[in-house]
Amino acid sequence: MVIDARGSDRSGSRPRRDVSRPGLARRTRAVSASGVPGPDEPAPLPEPEPVTMRLDGRVALVTGAGSADGIGYATARRLADLGARVAIVSTTRRIHERAGELGVTGFVADLTDESEVGALADAVTEQLGDVEVLVNNAGLASRASPEVLRPVAQLSYDEWRGEIDRNLTTAFLCSRAFIGGMAERGWGRIVNLAATAGPVNALPTEAAYAAAKAGVVGLTRALAMEMIADGVTVNSVAPGTIHTAASTVAELKQGMGTPVGRPGTPDEVAAAIAFLCSPAASYITGQMLVVDGGNSVREAQFR
Repeated sequence: MVIDARGSDRSGSRPRRDVSRPGLARRTRAVSASGVPGPDEPAPLPEPEPVTMRLDGRVALVTGAGSADGIGYATARRLADLGARVAIVSTTRRIHERAGELGVTGFVADLTDESEVGALADAVTEQLGDVEVLVNNAGLASRASPEVLRPVAQLSYDEWRGEIDRNLTTAFLCSRAFIGGMAERGWGRIVNLAATAGPVNALPTEAAYAAAKAGVVGLTRALAMEMIADGVTVNSVAPGTIHTAASTVAELKQGMGTPVGRPGTPDEVAAAIAFLCSPAASYITGQMLVVDGGNSVREAQFR
């Protein structure tokens, strides 16, 4: 099923929640024998989550899943295999084909537009239920929307804003749309797609992209601390050179120079994302997991 969030008719739908006001933290205070909370008494430990990768019945939303060869598509497939009820979204109606291939629900929306993100949140909730797992993958370059490669001195303001909006603003808007519900229910997983460019290293002509991806890591860490008392974990995955349909020849050659000797695959990145989305990752939050074949820790090029 594919729904265009841009044209959603909200008439007759339930009232929109205020996504800018997350639920109050579920901090537990100890209660004394008299029934009065004791400020100096330790809070009881919560029941540990079962150590499982399964997501049976949980609703997951994966953004940026329009390419059959991309990380978003591979992630949606893995989450569905783990039992999640999956929704995918992209900016074009090719999401029709992807949703049909995966047997999931597809939506069309511009995630840089605040009103369209709000409409998407309503549509997903109405069709599938409350979102408990969010993968903010939208933002990676594609053939239709290539990365801007230009030195800062030649970078226009619109190009700068475009990279920031596509890579960082989308993660902010989508996270804000769903964290209130996650906090109210006391469980949630958010995984943001960063990159090695920015948080780990940088290349000339990639200032806007690097700044956006470094910002994704900052957003991840801050949001993790805001949501930590509500049973919601927030982490990021930073891929290195990954072989997708959007990869250039130069990027693929760069991948051949990694310690592993090849670029990564979307499914390898999706495996890391799926773990962080699972109940098994309950004690991991505010972290960045690098998936780059060891490239970022190598000191020198070895033959």
